[in-house]
Amino acid sequence: MSIVFDENNRIFRLDAGDSSYAFLIEPNGYVAHLYYGGRLNTTDLRYLYRRTPRAFSPNPADGTAEDSRDVMPQEYSTSGIGDYRVPSAKVRRSDGYNATDMKYRSHRIYRGKPAIAGLPATFGKEEEVETLELLLADGDVEFTLFYTVFEHLPVIARSVKVSNRSGETVYIEKAASCTLDFAYGDFDLLHLPGAWARERHAERRKLNHSIQRIESGRGLSSHQHNPFFALVTPDATETAGEAYGVALLYSGNFSAEIELDQFDQVRTQIGINPDTFEWKLGPNEEFHTPEAVLVYSAEGLGGMSRAFHDLFRRHLIRSYWRDRKRPVLVNNWEATYFNFDAEKLIRIAEGAARLGIEMLVLDDGWFGHRDDDRSSLGDWFVFESKLKGGLAPLVKRVNELGLKFGLWFEPEMVSRDSELFRAHLEWVLSIPGRPCSEGRQQLVLDMSQPEVVDHLFRAICAILDSAPIEYIKWDANRHLTEVGSATLPADRKKELFHRYVLGVYRLHELLLERYPKLLIEGCSGGGGRFDAGMLYYVPQIWTSDDTDAIERLEIQYGTSLLYPPSAMGAHVSACPNHQTGRTTPFETRGIVAMAGTFGYELDLNKLDEAECDIVRRQIADYHRYNHIIAQGTLYRLSMAGATNPITAWEHVSADRSEALVSCVQPRNVPNGPLNHVRLRGLEPETLYELAGDGRCFLGDTLMKAGLPLPRVESDGCGWQFYLKAVK
Repeated sequence: MSIVFDENNRIFRLDAGDSSYAFLIEPNGYVAHLYYGGRLNTTDLRYLYRRTPRAFSPNPADGTAEDSRDVMPQEYSTSGIGDYRVPSAKVRRSDGYNATDMKYRSHRIYRGKPAIAGLPATFGKEEEVETLELLLADGDVEFTLFYTVFEHLPVIARSVKVSNRSGETVYIEKAASCTLDFAYGDFDLLHLPGAWARERHAERRKLNHSIQRIESGRGLSSHQHNPFFALVTPDATETAGEAYGVALLYSGNFSAEIELDQFDQVRTQIGINPDTFEWKLGPNEEFHTPEAVLVYSAEGLGGMSRAFHDLFRRHLIRSYWRDRKRPVLVNNWEATYFNFDAEKLIRIAEGAARLGIEMLVLDDGWFGHRDDDRSSLGDWFVFESKLKGGLAPLVKRVNELGLKFGLWFEPEMVSRDSELFRAHLEWVLSIPGRPCSEGRQQLVLDMSQPEVVDHLFRAICAILDSAPIEYIKWDANRHLTEVGSATLPADRKKELFHRYVLGVYRLHELLLERYPKLLIEGCSGGGGRFDAGMLYYVPQIWTSDDTDAIERLEIQYGTSLLYPPSAMGAHVSACPNHQTGRTTPFETRGIVAMAGTFGYELDLNKLDEAECDIVRRQIADYHRYNHIIAQGTLYRLSMAGATNPITAWEHVSADRSEALVSCVQPRNVPNGPLNHVRLRGLEPETLYELAGDGRCFLGDTLMKAGLPLPRVESDGCGWQFYLKAVK
């Protein structure tokens, strides 16, 4: 049993991998958090239940000063009854009051894990997972707390269902997906801030006495913040120390709140952003929050990342492509932008075929009458002036060259200059009497309306059925403004942000049901919707519009703290780079792109013969090493960034018989030091041969003494080393 209930002490202990999590039902019915950390072998934990009276901390009406909610670590915190820290939930009743007071009513434990209707969620077989449902109630409003334990991973999945058992309508003003309280606060906060073209740059700082909030109110999870944070002990490194990671499986407005209180206790929460949310709950109706996942690591940031990677690869991504090698693609965008026709695309495809590339992706500009970004979004029919006869003849010619074909869509957006906009003004997010803001000369469709989702599904299917299209790049190039809908009454307007996300998920679900082998790559101006919620529907996401290899080091480093390499879209692009103007060696660009999914974003016909030979070698290396990168274990060997001497990472095969070590030195240092990297994850007593060199080393030696790196010749030099166990 992974979940144990000690009836005598009224203590629950949840064992997930090498971690344990424990809480207690107090005599007055509240649920107090006791412990989260390394694996325990006992439920005799009542000594951790410390009741201490504090000045200016009021006690419940049925308790004493020692029972104050303002002091006790809790599983799901109350609101308006004496706990002044951030609350887990607020429910407003018909009398206008929103004090919310939840107490234990019952529980049940069972094998397996329930799905969440309309939302992404982790999954597992009955022998892999066990679930606790903890029912708390505030009168006739119930809160069911779901805890699912993954027995072989240090992971606990959390979510909450709010049920209205009264005869009146209530309004949910806040419902966090989970609360995690600690009785001590000596932590650093790690999170992933950023911006367009520089997403997920890891930032770490010591917790201070405040409410620190990581959030998005943009309608999408955003470039600016990721729905993830970690609390790490001050001594935590890549390989040692404790780390507690919390991630939300959600693609819209979220909020993570981390509060270090007056007594140096820490409260953390994550869930839908309450500033842009409210939900009308009628009699006998239910609302389910998005799922959050907790990861504990006693092996530093590396252990935390590897747990997240295993969880997402095995228990979140459902795609047909999850464990399959993705085709090497070339995207025409940076080669042509909007300026293309069928013949220009065929020339790119011919060049791709000669080099061993496996797929041509046609990006923006193939639909409506789109020659720039001012028109035609929403008109998902072929621009015949560019592509005479439609897509079928073009795709046929591409297929005859031995290449698959992929296509770019931006389903959620609409241009003013489009047939769809002129026919259905009511389908656009807008507020009566207020002009609509624009971003990239486009507006946003109201994805909360079933008619909009159904129309988009039919339009996309018509294109996918017209030719053998095997890949979609799904983009979303602006955030939401004037978030209003003609279909929602005044008391449901704040439901719209969440309903928008549900509509996006529904469209994905419809497409996957109809085209189960379709490869979809998520995108939002690059990495503006790179979240665990999207990975339930797509196996990979475009990591950033910044394709500069040196910039990508830090972006991909931060992304890898949470997301597996197989989910990170990464391409080799042209130099000087279109975002930074930097020139980086072609070999280095390939090394960096191979840390994720692999492809090209350039005009192949402009390459000279030497560069073509490099491309052929890179593609051969991709096929040779992809099983290690996509299915193996990632070890970050050094920090990333242009100011660091070396950025190094290592992929080790599942059986530890192979390792691929990648290193980049962003800047050449005159008369600089001799660098080396210490490897990880190898079998200590196994002998490994260094490919192309012939020398053999014990795994123990490589992990302790390290591998010397060549002297640098110029900025941006990179190397890859392949090691294979000698039988």
